[in-house]
Amino acid sequence: MRVDIYKRAEHAGHFSYLAVPEGKTIPEEAINTDWELDTRSVDVDDDATQLEVFAIDNPHEQISAKGYAITSIKELQDGAAPT
Repeated sequence: MRVDIYKRAEHAGHFSYLAVPEGKTIPEEAINTDWELDTRSVDVDDDATQLEVFAIDNPHEQISAKGYAITSIKELQDGAAPT
């Protein structure tokens, strides 16, 4: 699967990331004017359980359920999300 990655600034200089299937728009429930395109056409392995660079857990499961995958809130709380 290929995804487009969007980012938005969070507290303490961290970012949260949103992965959307390549060429799709951000689903309405996730639309936020703060999202900006970060990277297009990122390859996600079929067996990937995490997009470590973007602190996104279970990308395939999240996309199947919601149409997008987002940075784990736990990662943001721990301050481990990439900057």
